[in-house]
Amino acid sequence: MASAEEVAKAAERRDVRDRWLLSAPALLVILLAATGPLLIVLVYSFLTPGAYGDVKWQFSPDAWISVFMERDIFDDTLSVAVAHVTIFWRSIKLAVVTTLATLALGFPTAYFMATRSEKTRDLWLFLITIPFWTNLLIRTFAVLQIIRNEGIINTILLKLGIISAPIQILYTDTAILIGMAYVYLPLMVLPIYASMEKLDFRLVEAGYDLYATRFKVLRKIIFPLVKPGVIAGSILVFIPALGAYVTPVVLGGGKNMMLSNLIELQFGQGRNWPLGSALSITVMVIVMLALLAYVRNAGRSGVRHG
Repeated sequence: MASAEEVAKAAERRDVRDRWLLSAPALLVILLAATGPLLIVLVYSFLTPGAYGDVKWQFSPDAWISVFMERDIFDDTLSVAVAHVTIFWRSIKLAVVTTLATLALGFPTAYFMATRSEKTRDLWLFLITIPFWTNLLIRTFAVLQIIRNEGIINTILLKLGIISAPIQILYTDTAILIGMAYVYLPLMVLPIYASMEKLDFRLVEAGYDLYATRFKVLRKIIFPLVKPGVIAGSILVFIPALGAYVTPVVLGGGKNMMLSNLIELQFGQGRNWPLGSALSITVMVIVMLALLAYVRNAGRSGVRHG
């Protein structure tokens, strides 16, 4: 006769098996929906481009070589693809600068919200989330109306006599930066506010009591305690900024391409699906490295504060 312990273990095994069986359909759908398209893109990146935008089922590593290199049309020698490198550099640079700009604006905003009374915090939080109610394209066109040659900024500066001719902001990297900083600012504010709301401000008062300057209190007390929120906000801004498509098209005018525009070009007019697939996988690897850096930093912060 089986002992009570064996019966309990058998019941536990049945329970685990039943859970897996019940969740198997959902897991299968998630697996196919999440990894299926990625596998297709990965396979396409090792094929030969077709004549009309399709692929030929012939193995070729040329797409991966073409990510950063290009072949000479006469002697077939390889050289650095300056256009691709420039677009990669512009995309990473604008994503990093956008992250820093939103951090510079979002940190004091989150601090202001966290130091308000509990009655008004919800109001400020509500105001921060209002931009999410509007479509991204509409918000981007709103920025365009502000920074164009006949926009609000140039009109005010001209009427005040500060400038004699409109400043060319639209269709530049600066325009893309302004647009992305505006669009992604709430993604920086909310995680920092979530960390700062839990901050024990008695520690800040203790720092002032010990004659620490405001900058020292910020650097030694506030910033280390809200660092997880800063890192989370930076990742939330950096990833979509790196793959931004609408903002560079509208505010960059097609002259200042970013990675997403280059990928769309390969799948569209370029008719080079393998190269577009290879570029997509490359962007995904960059994003995964950024997420890995976030996980490692968050883990270290947790160990220190634990």
